[in-house]
Amino acid sequence: MSYSSRVETLNAAGAQACLAQAAAAADRLGLSVCVAVVDQAGQLLAFCRMDGAPTLSIQLAQDKAYTVTAFGLPTAQWYPMIADEPALLHGIVKADRLMIFGGGAPVKAGGQIIGAVGVSGGTSDQDGQIAAAGAAAASD
Repeated sequence: MSYSSRVETLNAAGAQACLAQAAAAADRLGLSVCVAVVDQAGQLLAFCRMDGAPTLSIQLAQDKAYTVTAFGLPTAQWYPMIADEPALLHGIVKADRLMIFGGGAPVKAGGQIIGAVGVSGGTSDQDGQIAAAGAAAASD
């Protein structure tokens, strides 16, 4: 009987591909953003702060990517899910590193989350669009 299982995770080469795609998407939108790419455990693999990106966006991008791997959901799905639950809405936002607005997208292989891309510096929708473009670079 075996109790071990192999966990798929994003590697450095995949993270660099995600980073490049996200930066290209930001360029197409004329935005300067921060892009963070994490592995399946939410640990940082690659990061870029584009010229002119806000410094506050450094941590926000990393936290968006972390949120995706910690909870298994794109960050944009959080607010609609908790908007009508005042106690949950006001309590959960106090959880360290939890981001409940757009900009975090999963990187998937075989239907499993193997990493994530977090983006900050534009609007929630723009960040989400850039993160999705980045995640597509390494997703199957």
